[in-house]
Amino acid sequence: MEYVLKTNNLCKQYRHFKALCGLSMHIPKGAVYGFVGKNGAGKTTLIRLICGLQYPTSGDFELYGVKNTDRGISGSRSRMGAVVETPSIYPNMTAEENLKMQYRLLGMPSFDGIQELLKLVGLENTGNKKAKNFSLGMKQRLGIAIALCGNPDFLILDEPINGLDPQGIIEIRELILKLNRERQITVLISSHILDELSKLATHYGFIDNGRIVKEMSAEELEQACRKCIHMTVTDTKILARVLDGMEITYKILDEKTADVYAKPNFSQLALALSKENCEVISMEEHDENLESFFVNLVGGANHE
Repeated sequence: MEYVLKTNNLCKQYRHFKALCGLSMHIPKGAVYGFVGKNGAGKTTLIRLICGLQYPTSGDFELYGVKNTDRGISGSRSRMGAVVETPSIYPNMTAEENLKMQYRLLGMPSFDGIQELLKLVGLENTGNKKAKNFSLGMKQRLGIAIALCGNPDFLILDEPINGLDPQGIIEIRELILKLNRERQITVLISSHILDELSKLATHYGFIDNGRIVKEMSAEELEQACRKCIHMTVTDTKILARVLDGMEITYKILDEKTADVYAKPNFSQLALALSKENCEVISMEEHDENLESFFVNLVGGANHE
């Protein structure tokens, strides 16, 4: 698998505080990578390291196969756009003027593509309206447009829907999906709105106390969060044999518990188990979403 970003045992320490502690992550090319963690877990610190705004205490990372210590890292970073914490916009300029300024900063030879960018983010009709008078959602979309100057193929978004109203959230979601699907831009997106993240992400990285505790694809997460009946019985070997006979999918967890991925005829199942001298002790429906999966994975409820 080809990776846009790989980090290896990355550490960042501020005096007596370790923001990152041996973090290793892998972002596949073409992914929308959902970066999930509690407040202070290290998400923004990692993003700042990747963008070159800070430097790691130890460990390293590769961007398009180039190590952060190599001379060619600036070339790899030129293929990347980012909106870190808040969009970097000039409030007294129009959307078009903001993009022209970014083109100049990047040393781009002409303003070709600016109108296309404005249309892409839905700001083509803002005319002479200054950015300071934009809604929060418009400012966020302008920030993304600025990040797209230079035609990057890796986009980093730090809390892009934070504080937006429902319409603004939909607009940002549709924009991210469009960039990923139509322009094949790989996206790293950190968000505390986990339900919304589940509508975007193809891959996930869960961070806790400066470490990646789990990486998985959206398909793997869906499997982990499948609706099931959690059963406790006196003998799961007998349960497995009976469920096989009923052609029902299940997962044995230990000698007494199992997850059953269907709604069987419970009286029929209980009768079949009784004939095999296996007693049903308890049954409960289990339906986990991304938020509950995350809380169960890292513990606590205060996440960003």
